[in-house]
Amino acid sequence: QVQLVDSGGGSVQAGGSLRLSCVAPRSYLNMRCMGWFRQAPGKEREGVALTDDDSIYYADSVKGRFTISRDNAKNTVYLQMNSLKPEDLGMYYCAATYSPRWCRPLSLSSPTDFPSWGQGTQVTVSS
Repeated sequence: QVQLVDSGGGSVQAGGSLRLSCVAPRSYLNMRCMGWFRQAPGKEREGVALTDDDSIYYADSVKGRFTISRDNAKNTVYLQMNSLKPEDLGMYYCAATYSPRWCRPLSLSSPTDFPSWGQGTQVTVSS
């Protein structure tokens, strides 16, 4: 397991934007599949966006509003979140795995596919 470092959460009003960042240690290169999950209070952790070098997958609830990108030279993945809604509230976790097979549509994805996690960054959206 690799400890990831995620950051960038905060508190915004509905319609606002945030940009989350996740860095994997430089000694752990080529984390093929990286992405973001979130967990709202009282709810299960759910996938938000995943990316490997070839594909990008989004949860239906964030399509058109969130954009995932990665900088392989920095072993970093980003999540640009625009037009935030109160229902986007939750703890956002970066996740990564060496195996690209786990980068797949979010409807098929599970947190158990990912052995490496960040500590989480809180996103709060007020109406």
